[in-house]
Amino acid sequence: MPARDLIEAWSALVVLSFGTVLIASNDGPGRTGAIAAGCVLVLAGLKARVILARYLGLAGSRFWTRAFDLAIGLFLGLSFALYLFGSGR
Repeated sequence: MPARDLIEAWSALVVLSFGTVLIASNDGPGRTGAIAAGCVLVLAGLKARVILARYLGLAGSRFWTRAFDLAIGLFLGLSFALYLFGSGR
């Protein structure tokens, strides 16, 4: 992996992690909590995509990129549904 790609991937992960910290530290009551949880899960999905595409080299394979996108999307969707179910919304 070229150094430039590594730096770009690392920078993207740092920015996404910083966004996660900002969202998670702003704990709001009621519906705001569900929106924050959804945003945190979206950022987690984006971080997983960066890791899979850049570090594991899946960016060169459309099939595996789409397969992992589907698997991660289903997992995060299920996680959000369980969060909503558990919080009584």
